[in-house]
Amino acid sequence: MITVYSAPDITALMSARLALEAEQIPFMTQGEGVQDLFGFGRMITGFNPITGPVEIRVRDEDAERARAVLAELADDA
Repeated sequence: MITVYSAPDITALMSARLALEAEQIPFMTQGEGVQDLFGFGRMITGFNPITGPVEIRVRDEDAERARAVLAELADDA
């Protein structure tokens, strides 16, 4: 598995998830379940400064396609 995206906030994370699901690219998130466990939670940044942003990870063979999908998402923003 390789990290293809670090979400700056919950809105970006949800948009990225929807884009990958629409393209049927399997993925997992890392750090999503621990955002509210330590310190002050998500704070102003949208992620916990102790645990860092939520990362989206895909299989190595899907990384290039996932990055392309996520790049299109960034272009549309």
